[in-house]
Amino acid sequence: MRAWLVAARPATLLAAVAPVLVGSGLAAADDVFRWDAFAAALTGAVLINLAANFANDASDAKRGTDTADRIGPPRAVATGLLTARQVWKGAAIVVGVAAVLGVYLAWISSWLIIAIGVASILAMLGYTGGPWPYGYRALGELFVFIFFGPVAVVGSRYVHDTTAPLDAWLLAIPVGFLVTAILVANNVRDIDTDRVAGKRTLAVVLGRTATRALFSALIIGAFVLIAVFAAVGATGTWTLLALLALPLALQPIRHVSTKVDGPSLIAALKANARLHVIVGVLLAVGVQL
Repeated sequence: MRAWLVAARPATLLAAVAPVLVGSGLAAADDVFRWDAFAAALTGAVLINLAANFANDASDAKRGTDTADRIGPPRAVATGLLTARQVWKGAAIVVGVAAVLGVYLAWISSWLIIAIGVASILAMLGYTGGPWPYGYRALGELFVFIFFGPVAVVGSRYVHDTTAPLDAWLLAIPVGFLVTAILVANNVRDIDTDRVAGKRTLAVVLGRTATRALFSALIIGAFVLIAVFAAVGATGTWTLLALLALPLALQPIRHVSTKVDGPSLIAALKANARLHVIVGVLLAVGVQL
């Protein structure tokens, strides 16, 4: 069980929760909420994220990225807790369950969900695997923003009544910013070992100073956008509730901006993941008031 928990990376699974909460909250505000759609979307999103973690664990180990010099949490395949074959089998099972949920969502809404699901699975496999792993080419943050921002938020709203209103697209941006910051925190922590291993993440390309600035800009930018959208009436006034979470942003920003040791940066990543889901909860509540 411990080995599978290592491969699952539980702290990062929160990234899949917030977008579904926001999209479903918007559906509730429009009186079209469906519990079955919410449950299937939330479970499917978490499972795809889980499968991505399994795939990344196996792929990074194969490419020699997760070495003993890495300061982040241990990886299951690289440390011998699980074999790559076991992890890939686990990923296949998880994707299979997610696919069943995707078919159900398509049945109650639109077959467009199948296309979204296939694209999500391909993006999951291509992050560190396949012939052209985009996570090794400074594109990881872009794909995370797209699939955990607009795709996840708007998709979670869409499955309730097959509509995608403007407020879903707008709130997807700050949600996407905060989840992208989780990856930035991860990559700034691993910047030295990734550079040695030839993994050209965006952090490696930009350097530590610029990546730290990017991290702060993503978090601060998310709160600024929430405030602006509410101020101009593009989203509900009560979405300003999300600003209550702003003090929780101080610790991860401070740690990422000043620390280089593993424990501090791991703590920053976990704090940012919690911030992301708390903002998601507050937005989901705020849109209904």
